[in-house]
Amino acid sequence: MSPGDGLTVKAVVPRYKIRGETAVLRCDFELEGALLYAVKWYRENEEFYRYVPKSDPQKTSYVVDGIKVDHMHSNSRQLTLRDITLKTTANYRCEVSAEAPSFASAQDGGRMEVIYLPKDGPYITGDKSIYQFGDTINLNCTSAKSYPASSLHWFINNISAREESLKRYPAQKHPRGLVTTTLGLHLPLDAETVLNGAVRVRCVAVLSPVLWTSDNEKVLPRQDKREALLLVTGSSNERKSNSVVVFLFLILIHVFF
Repeated sequence: MSPGDGLTVKAVVPRYKIRGETAVLRCDFELEGALLYAVKWYRENEEFYRYVPKSDPQKTSYVVDGIKVDHMHSNSRQLTLRDITLKTTANYRCEVSAEAPSFASAQDGGRMEVIYLPKDGPYITGDKSIYQFGDTINLNCTSAKSYPASSLHWFINNISAREESLKRYPAQKHPRGLVTTTLGLHLPLDAETVLNGAVRVRCVAVLSPVLWTSDNEKVLPRQDKREALLLVTGSSNERKSNSVVVFLFLILIHVFF
């Protein structure tokens, strides 16, 4: 809030908005008996909207990338932006000025981040369908495209994976500023990780504070000799038995989503 000769201004800018939504920004001010000359809105340092009560028309907007002013729902105290995009992310400020004799002016602002939510949850990939004792679980968890980047977290049997078990990859950038993240998991399969014959592995993707959370959980069955034999029972054809193993494994993945 910035005062100027009795004039006070407070901008109310939404901190987060979802791409495609409508954003309403407010410019609350007190003139302390003076008359309003103009209200101007800036994106960074570029003016894109002004309201001058004595002008005709009173509302004027200027072409700025990522900005679409809804004139019908904008006035001296409210600015409405429609169909916002990632380019709408910026610092915004409103500047209020009074008429003579004071010619006082004051301004205030805030930052708005536009979020692109992932269309899907994270997905898990690995180099095997079945694991045995002594193997190392090698998995990657990859987020869907988003902005900002999703933060990934691995959980083993509902316990957060230790840092030494993780492999971090550089984020992959896509057109329009979207980002994909990948986090690897490398975990020895031993008595400490196996509970009731299986290891429950879960990857959680979090996007920005409290905006979006999704997870994808996978069950890795411990393959002792009996279980391996059970999975391939009913066929002496190697190709067919392999497909049975994968099919059963995918069911287990689906059940624990």
